[in-house]
Amino acid sequence: MSETRIERDFLGEMAVPRAAYWGCHTARAVANFPLALRPPHPELVRAVLTVKEACARTNRDLGRLDPAVADAIAAACAEARDGPLFAEIVVDALQGGAGTSLNMNVNEVVANRAEELLGGQRGAYRLVHPLGHVNLHQSTNDVVPTALKVAAITLLHRLEPEIAALQGAFQVKEGEFAGVVKMGRTELQDACPVGFGAEVSAWAEALSRDRWRVFKCEERLRVVNLGGTAVGTGMAAPRDYIFAVVETLREITGLGLARAENLIDATQNADPFVEVSGILKAHAVNLFKISSDMRLLSSGPKAGLGELRLPPRQAGSSIMPGKVNPVICEAVGQAALQAIANDTAVTLAAQSGQLELNAFMPLLADALLGSLSLLAAACRIFRTHCVEGMTADAETCAAMVRGSWAVAVALVGPLGHDIACEVALAAQASGRSVVEVVLARGLMDEAAVRRLLSAESMAALGHE
Repeated sequence: MSETRIERDFLGEMAVPRAAYWGCHTARAVANFPLALRPPHPELVRAVLTVKEACARTNRDLGRLDPAVADAIAAACAEARDGPLFAEIVVDALQGGAGTSLNMNVNEVVANRAEELLGGQRGAYRLVHPLGHVNLHQSTNDVVPTALKVAAITLLHRLEPEIAALQGAFQVKEGEFAGVVKMGRTELQDACPVGFGAEVSAWAEALSRDRWRVFKCEERLRVVNLGGTAVGTGMAAPRDYIFAVVETLREITGLGLARAENLIDATQNADPFVEVSGILKAHAVNLFKISSDMRLLSSGPKAGLGELRLPPRQAGSSIMPGKVNPVICEAVGQAALQAIANDTAVTLAAQSGQLELNAFMPLLADALLGSLSLLAAACRIFRTHCVEGMTADAETCAAMVRGSWAVAVALVGPLGHDIACEVALAAQASGRSVVEVVLARGLMDEAAVRRLLSAESMAALGHE
């Protein structure tokens, strides 16, 4: 028996591996688009399969698709979402045609499996046809954008708790570091003392904003254009199907989806994705800033700042003995940079839509979903591999404070700016600490100075 089968479309014949569940449309796409050399994001594939199931069920319930065929399609979709058939989605993540190759790959796999479930032969398409049945009353142009929104919401539901957990880990460290005073720095120069717990609280607060913004993102994505078919007019789809199909999809997914009031707008415009991507970029910016701060504070540890101790994760050098690098912070920073770059790709892809359609949807989907997955993973490893195990080096922090002339800023309140400046200059000239100069000049007693530079005073808002 031949290892291939011959399938036909209007372009002609195409040899397809006999064992494959995909067909000639997919074979052409595989040959045409060897670009990213990886398939579309798994959640996008699952979402397209879910959309197909919703369409089949709706057509069955409206009497527009034979119940046996519809049920076989639904069963095939379920198999492909969570079973070995998933590997039959072989088209490239980047492709021309606004996602048509992905849509057809799914149509063919589902049709062939449904054909088998009904007793037919793979590749025959006599009982279940990729276009006539699986794609009934659909277009790539309403299936893929709808699936992208379903996939993005699914991944948002995974990202938000990861941000919350990371925020919580920093809040724990805020409490642990509350009794440590360190030097605060502006423009990488000594500025004034600050409580280490207070500094960590700023990281937690930034993540709190990220968590809320990400939580609210779902509202930007819940309106879908399923039922609009090619350009949003619902051409070739019956009206009762257009009104019912999103409701079916909502029941299957459990998501608060709604049909767009203006399906033409929802088909041609991709600005909601840009808005969500911008929020992901803001989170990436915060992740980079925090991880960068932690790298700097942990630098050395003997010839750098060394105020923060990060968990050792792996040997840091192939030649330098005993070297340990801040690899988790570095990895998180790279993930953040990639998400920022992805936002640019989303922006450019969204603006590249023309007239009734955006042909750059595959790039937009790949970049947006890639950021969602990447940021969730970054938050998780940041928390478990780094933040939860980090400690403050209280001795190094105290030594930094003692040796810095910048602590004189704490004297401005009780002694005035001119005297505080004199103390700082005297400390610089003599090599003594600010505290030693204050005590030597009798400007304050020792208890008052210690109280002024305590962790409580450093964390307090202003002075009494």
